[in-house]
Amino acid sequence: MSTYTQIFGQQVIVVTADPSNPTVGQMWYNSTSKTLKFLGTTTSGAWAAGGNLGTARRLLAGAGTQTAALAFGGITTTNVANTEEYDGSSWTAGGSLATARRELAGAGTQTVGLAFGGGGPLVTGETEEYDGTSWTSGGSLATARRGLGGAGTQTAALAFGGFIPPDSAATEEYDGTSWTNGGSLATARRALGGAGTQTAALAFGGGPPAVANTEEYDGTSWTSGGSLGTARGFLAGAGTQTLALAFGGETATAATAATEAYNGTSWTNDTSMSTARGQLAGCGTQPAALAFGGETTAVTAATEEYTGAGAPVTKTVTAS
Repeated sequence: MSTYTQIFGQQVIVVTADPSNPTVGQMWYNSTSKTLKFLGTTTSGAWAAGGNLGTARRLLAGAGTQTAALAFGGITTTNVANTEEYDGSSWTAGGSLATARRELAGAGTQTVGLAFGGGGPLVTGETEEYDGTSWTSGGSLATARRGLGGAGTQTAALAFGGFIPPDSAATEEYDGTSWTNGGSLATARRALGGAGTQTAALAFGGGPPAVANTEEYDGTSWTSGGSLGTARGFLAGAGTQTLALAFGGETATAATAATEAYNGTSWTNDTSMSTARGQLAGCGTQPAALAFGGETTAVTAATEEYTGAGAPVTKTVTAS
């Protein structure tokens, strides 16, 4: 049986301030601003500026969500151990890593994070666990490496690829205590992006030279997925195996702002970042991702927030 709202629509209410929690499709008249508004949805993805990192750096790692993110490690002119926490608006200092390093990987959340691998100039297998305040030592990777990809959680993480030297295809699984070997990537590579979980992960891009390869992990082995539209290394990623986002990075000739969305089968071009940059970090989901740090013509502290298509947005009705 149809409801009144389904038959006649929602009533236009008169308010002096916009509703704090409207529903999609709701319309209201703001008597203070003398505007007619409604809550619609976005038709395409968009990047917007967020608060800058306290320390500009590149080759850093990230974890968490768009409104509760973690940034750690990297390099300014030297390797750093700095950790910063993002609340959806600004970054504040957190506990420093025990070992300053760059080209490391991250997994988990802002309060239950994981940092592993990296180096500069020597590679390391060191793993550290974050509790929202400080880092403590975890079990070391079996294969020390830098420029690796990461996915999963603090107690169920995945490490893959990287540079030993040479480039590696090794995959390792973490159980919160120790790392064990998993199925190797089909293509050995470093500076790649990662997303997903330990049993449903995604590895994409990498270089130099820049590649477009995508591989999907099922907890045992990797299989080929759809290739990126733009081959690149030193990129960042967010999301899940079937709903991922790849952004930034370095092609064979320059840094890129290209953003692509993955649906579990293929990548499609989305709205580019405001600033082209490589060697950045990212976290979050496909509809709500975060990009921070990296390098354009210089090391940057810039943060950008991504909102995917279909997100609620307040719109003003104007005369045509």
